[in-house]
Amino acid sequence: MSLRALKPFLFAILLTVPGLALRVTHPDISPLWTALLAGVAILGASFLLTWACEVAQLDIPQAIAVAVVAFIAVLPEYAVDMYFTWMAGQHPESAYSHYAIANMTGANRLLIGVGWSAIVLIFAARYHKGVSLPDDKRTDILFLGMATVYALLIPLKGSLTWVDGVILLCIYVWYIWIVAHRPCVDEEPEGPAAALATLPRRGRLAAIVVLFVFAALVILCNAEPFSESLVASGKLLGINEFLLVQWLAPIASEAPEFIVALMFAFRGNAALALGSLLSSKLNQWTLLVGMIPGVYAASSGGFSVPINLDSHQFQEILLTAGQSLFAVALLADLRLRVREAIALLTLFAAQLLSPLYDAQLEAFLGLAHDPLRLHNVYAWLYLVLAVLLLIRHRHGVWELRRGFRV
Repeated sequence: MSLRALKPFLFAILLTVPGLALRVTHPDISPLWTALLAGVAILGASFLLTWACEVAQLDIPQAIAVAVVAFIAVLPEYAVDMYFTWMAGQHPESAYSHYAIANMTGANRLLIGVGWSAIVLIFAARYHKGVSLPDDKRTDILFLGMATVYALLIPLKGSLTWVDGVILLCIYVWYIWIVAHRPCVDEEPEGPAAALATLPRRGRLAAIVVLFVFAALVILCNAEPFSESLVASGKLLGINEFLLVQWLAPIASEAPEFIVALMFAFRGNAALALGSLLSSKLNQWTLLVGMIPGVYAASSGGFSVPINLDSHQFQEILLTAGQSLFAVALLADLRLRVREAIALLTLFAAQLLSPLYDAQLEAFLGLAHDPLRLHNVYAWLYLVLAVLLLIRHRHGVWELRRGFRV
């Protein structure tokens, strides 16, 4: 491998050095700097994981690659969320459980609202058409729909327990079983991953293992300082730390996956790009959410007490589930058109920016201020639009049953 091909890997490794130094030296610096340096370290490690996962599928058996690589690819997101969940079990009276839900819901909504939309819009700008998915992606859409319908029950019943976790994990295992038994389809790695793929098989495997281990250590070492300093930064700046955790934390962990997907879309392979983010959404909506009650139970010492959540957190879950069902309805016919991508992005932006205008809108309408009012409005708007689209795409919805086939 040439020095030029090594440059992206060296640059990503350099990004991790300050974060590792923080963990070793424990300097007395502002939480703002700690959050920045730890976040950049997680970003660098995420790039390494993304490239290593792309190449690993050349050598790992399909049945193992689908499950293991899918999990490793989203390890940065899991590390932060599981840290908050573990601390919530240790300190049930604290706000850690709220941060865990904030990080999870923010990551899920970003994937659809920004990730899916950006892929379609970038592809359409160059090729003047929307994105069509292959038939085998019916499985991803079907299981995402199943997980979403179940997730809608969580805010309605007002609890997130180990039973919910088991059901969501079972949905994920069922999905993995189907996909892992399909014939392996080789995808040619691109970018830095393509350079890594040129190594001899033994050297390639050794490089992949080293990258996996190094990136995992960086992420695990920086998950705690990043999470804690992000909360402390919010308090220091007078910014709602819930919002910082919800939107800034996922950026460090999701950015590499977003960038790689956008590169594929720019080069004309938008189906692969959208398919990868669709799989990530399913992974997070089943495995990530399903692990939260289990980690909480392990930390708190028992399964009898559900994770401590209030109406705000359940409203966040309802809003995230509403967006997810709307996205499933849009993809029921295996296509995401430009106008549909614009609708996803517009609704996401309107909801994201709602704290800036909700009080003024309520005053104009003569209503008492309720910070959750617009959350509820957007959640039900998503759900109503989803039902209308499911009726409109009823043939495509019926065809989703083929996703159960191996």
